[in-house]
Amino acid sequence: MASTESAQAVAREVESLRAQLEQWNHQYHVLDAPSVPDSEYDRCLQRLLELEQRHPELQSPDSPSQRVGGTPLAQFEQVTHELPMLSLGNAFSAEDMLSFNRRLLERLGLADGDEESALEFACEPKLDGIAVSLLYSEGQLQRAATRGDGSTGEDITHNVRTIGSIPLRLRGTGFPDLLEVRGEIYMPRKGFEAMNAEARARGEKPFVNPRNAAAGSLRQLDPRITAQRPLQMCCYSVGLVRGGELPDRQSDILQQLGEWGLRINSETAVVKGIDACNQYYEELAARRDQLPYDIDGIVFKVNATSQQERLGFVSRAPRWAIARKFPAQEEVTRLLDVEFQVGRTGAITPVARLEPVFVGGVTVSNATLHNADEIERLGVQIGDAVVVRRAGDVIPQVVSVLKERRPAKAGGDIVFPDACPVCGSSVEREEGEAVWRCMGGLICAAQRKAAIRHFASRRAMDIDGLGDKLVEQLVDAGLVEGVAGLYALTREQLVALERMGEKSAENLLAALDASKDTTLQRFIFALGIREVGEATALNLARHFGNWDALQAASEEELLQVNDVGPVVADHLRQFFDSAANMAVVHALRDAGVRWQDLEPVADDLQVLDGQTWVVTGKLEALSRDEAKAALQRLGAKVAGSVSGKTDCVVAGPGAGSKLEKANELGVKVIDEEALLTLLRDHGVAP
Repeated sequence: MASTESAQAVAREVESLRAQLEQWNHQYHVLDAPSVPDSEYDRCLQRLLELEQRHPELQSPDSPSQRVGGTPLAQFEQVTHELPMLSLGNAFSAEDMLSFNRRLLERLGLADGDEESALEFACEPKLDGIAVSLLYSEGQLQRAATRGDGSTGEDITHNVRTIGSIPLRLRGTGFPDLLEVRGEIYMPRKGFEAMNAEARARGEKPFVNPRNAAAGSLRQLDPRITAQRPLQMCCYSVGLVRGGELPDRQSDILQQLGEWGLRINSETAVVKGIDACNQYYEELAARRDQLPYDIDGIVFKVNATSQQERLGFVSRAPRWAIARKFPAQEEVTRLLDVEFQVGRTGAITPVARLEPVFVGGVTVSNATLHNADEIERLGVQIGDAVVVRRAGDVIPQVVSVLKERRPAKAGGDIVFPDACPVCGSSVEREEGEAVWRCMGGLICAAQRKAAIRHFASRRAMDIDGLGDKLVEQLVDAGLVEGVAGLYALTREQLVALERMGEKSAENLLAALDASKDTTLQRFIFALGIREVGEATALNLARHFGNWDALQAASEEELLQVNDVGPVVADHLRQFFDSAANMAVVHALRDAGVRWQDLEPVADDLQVLDGQTWVVTGKLEALSRDEAKAALQRLGAKVAGSVSGKTDCVVAGPGAGSKLEKANELGVKVIDEEALLTLLRDHGVAP
């Protein structure tokens, strides 16, 4: 370009090139309809890079030039998801889907079998990739993060900017001021095969499967490497939405995202009734191998967002969605040996040691045999040819024995041990159970290790840095005999361990100290009482309010707690009646583990039972989490968005679109002072 050209002309050309390149990007990566040769695209991109280099004042974060990848990162930053990225419940059969449908109809008060009550479902292929969150502000991509553990992920913005199917700026108009798009980043089979062929030609190790390749590509600290990988993204939902509204059906939300330039799966469909869901599943399963990408099942979502809001969530998954998995892939291999592992509750599990076999994209050398009954059912012997399946594409298991291939010198019947393989204690099998358990309790090193791992886990005491290998070392060295012993560890003891430096020791001690401030429900869950999961621990904490009342509760009183049945009540009482268990609890409290007691709220005092509340804006006296917890103790469901089903909105300063929608719909709105009055009146103010 001549030096005499005006700055305005350069700016116009830059804008024109960007618009043209983004149009071609959209046609190629989103619509699968390339309109120009690669050479033409490359010429335009080179021209844009040249102009932006000569005129840095015209550079922009949403320019197509940013897709080539920038400066390598030193590390990935952590990102906290404002709305958790939840997992989905699984179904493995048509019967599971029927049960899912019955639960939905029951909660919605609709008649099962009534054609007019049939629910509408959005059906989406479940891509086998990496779940991510994209945050758009005023239509411009601001941040991208992995799902991580659902609450915290990694900032992968630099890498995501290189993926052609992800718009750096949304197309069109009408998008919310802040829009979080959730989807799956994956690698199409064709691109995966080409990439592996190149790796083999260079003498490098190929990737095992497209999912691993996608994950590895996203975790490159150098985004220029990611830019060379054939990654795609399909969006499947939204998370945080502010300053705007979206359609009231899942299928329409996806359609709207497509109009804003995001890729949506062309196989998505809307059907009515669970039978139609099963038919869709069978049809897509038949074409699974012909698809250009890997899928491991189908996701079915209740289509109406109003019904989604009424159905709500269980602890870590929406009630209104389910993933029906495809039958797991199976392979034949040989059983080399059987070992017996001891878990946290003393359960003894037989583990098959296999001749390594490639199943469902991974090499499997171990598989579960579940229990003694399963071994007897299979009639398996050492040396047998066995069929291995990755159940739910997660846990490998032995499903059958090819007895016609049994060698002449097979190893004979597999005998379950009559003593614990770790500590030598007796093993017992309770009436009606399939599981044999070690009776050694905390004298059993395996149970101690498993109990400590559970106690330190993120959803329990959340002791950062206390990983499996370190737990093994601590127990094997005799430094920790139980969970209370963790808080007596010294810097000198830790530094003396293998691969434990001064800084790591200091970090672990700091994490142990921080974990002492916890909540009653986390403490209950951390103790590892049989059958007491997170949801049950929360219900126990709400009902009794403090440890002493819970410990003293009779079985009859425990049965009054929501979600506690006779089996759980019996396990609780056995735990509380054990002098050894109570000694552990006392030792933990003596070590400084503490929490705030709650005022117990009986079920008949849950004055907000059945109501849906929303908390928005900034609160002064309470945190949002404290307000949510207090409302839940009164029986309310606390939702993240306002709808016609919302009973009340608590609005603090800075409340935006949620307050506007509440006013439009005529939903009751109160301020923080009114909320505090309500909570004080019913004795649940934090």
